[in-house]
Amino acid sequence: MIADITVVPKSGRFSISLKDNKVKVFLRSAAENNKANLELVKELEKRLECGVRIVSGHKSKRKRLEFDLSEDTWNLFVRSFLENNASD
Repeated sequence: MIADITVVPKSGRFSISLKDNKVKVFLRSAAENNKANLELVKELEKRLECGVRIVSGHKSKRKRLEFDLSEDTWNLFVRSFLENNASD
């Protein structure tokens, strides 16, 4: 499955938001020396329990990611992640 996302480096904590059908991922790491990309892949792989690969946007805030899962599973993950963080 392929998804387009926007990342926000140096946000204080890892979180995901969904607004107007666009996924935004907030990262703790700065966008230097590939740190933000490594955090993005590591955190998503941990939470989704699947492989994640950056297809394009290695040096951009807009990225295209490939996930080793179905689109339905991705949508369920995003919804559940948003519900779990709604009380924060």
